[in-house]
Amino acid sequence: MTLVIFGGAGDLAHRKLLPALYNLLVDGLLPEHVAVVGVGRREFSDDQYRAFARDGIQQFSRRPIDEARWAEFAKLLYFVNIDLTAEGAFATLGSRLDLVEHEQGRSGDRVYYLAIPPSLIVPTIDQLARARFVAPMNGGPVARVIVEKPIGHDLASAKAINEAIAKVFDERQIFRIDHYLGKETVQNILVLRFANSFLEPIVNSRHIDHVQITVAEAEGVGTRAGYYEQAGALRDMVQNHLLQLLTLIAMEPPHSLDADVVRDEKLEVVQSLRPISGEDVDRFVVRGQYAAGQADGKPVPGYREEPGVNRSSSIETFVALHLFIENWRWGAGVPFFLRTGKRLPKRVSEISVHLKPVPPILFNAGGKNLEPDVLMIRIQPDEGFGLRIESKVPGPSVSTKPVNMEFCYKDIFGGSSPEAYERLLLDVMVGDATLFMRRDQVEASWSWLTPILERWSQQSAAAPALYEAGTWGPAEANRLIEATGRRWDTL
Repeated sequence: MTLVIFGGAGDLAHRKLLPALYNLLVDGLLPEHVAVVGVGRREFSDDQYRAFARDGIQQFSRRPIDEARWAEFAKLLYFVNIDLTAEGAFATLGSRLDLVEHEQGRSGDRVYYLAIPPSLIVPTIDQLARARFVAPMNGGPVARVIVEKPIGHDLASAKAINEAIAKVFDERQIFRIDHYLGKETVQNILVLRFANSFLEPIVNSRHIDHVQITVAEAEGVGTRAGYYEQAGALRDMVQNHLLQLLTLIAMEPPHSLDADVVRDEKLEVVQSLRPISGEDVDRFVVRGQYAAGQADGKPVPGYREEPGVNRSSSIETFVALHLFIENWRWGAGVPFFLRTGKRLPKRVSEISVHLKPVPPILFNAGGKNLEPDVLMIRIQPDEGFGLRIESKVPGPSVSTKPVNMEFCYKDIFGGSSPEAYERLLLDVMVGDATLFMRRDQVEASWSWLTPILERWSQQSAAAPALYEAGTWGPAEANRLIEATGRRWDTL
């Protein structure tokens, strides 16, 4: 097939997509007879695009350049210079695609990757339809489309985008990508929960005290100020990444690994979230914005001092939420605490499942407060998981101490785990939608989050609380969890 990357000369293609495709080829996983056609406004020749790809692979690939394999890969790369909004542009693209496919005897099956700004998604979909690039399902060559997040900025805009795509592509042809779902540890959550008999019986309100999900970023807004000023942390991270992690740790066992069966169970979790609206937003959600501080021992500016940011911006760079899932498994009041932010002390993503404490007898009596057991699932940077349990300290007296039982992917399996985009691109090429978001889940997520955004847009809503860069967020986030008698994990 032919993979057509709209935005093929952009940052995502340079850092992630082209290195991922190269790694698939090196590992022997890239399907035969694939062509990769970058599309963009840069005036690249094919050879210049190959040089662009090689530079990205040298900098960002987990596999080093092997000259023989690079020569194989370079022959698959092409570039077409067009303006996506220009009249007749897709006629030029179509002619080049026909030529590429004819030269190598390819089938005409295509994947269209929309690595473009959200504002260009609907115009590009319309152009694909007018140029007749998309055959009906079972009516010609296979056509699939990959859509990057964010899909919309609220419920109404998400529905509008989904409706525009649905006019051209069947739902089975649409792959809404969230790269977090391609990470090995995220995929391993289902295996960890449902392939180990000791764990599944305790993942419920009878045994779990609470769950924390943290996705922390050490960097600031960088060069993404234009996007971030329109998005903020809630839209950028919570609507997709954090809610996806929540669904995996909280979902019911699917009866099979069929894509729609798994996605049905994830949808059930989102639909079971207790609504947060009106003044409840002030109680259960904290938003923050980083001020000047330190990163790696060096001074860094606050968000409002970053290039391209409004000097009076109220955009949040940090969000913490206290939420509940109201279903049979979790309905006894198990709280879930989510937090994400920029300019935090380090880059780390982790889910921690805190079990209820043992009864106050034996080792937990007489003023001795044992730390409850915790299952820790580390998504980045060191993929793996651990179990914190109490153990006896050697010696004649009976005293206990928390110890960690650790599993790390690289220690057990060696080498480097495949990058998320490697798995996701391969899944699209073979038509497996399990790790991709379905329309109803996207809209259910926005339906739950939109009342929070509406509250923040009101004049009476509190402004984002400031936190010093290099710290774990505003004090209000600590008070959010400490009001329940709990505290954030030390990461």
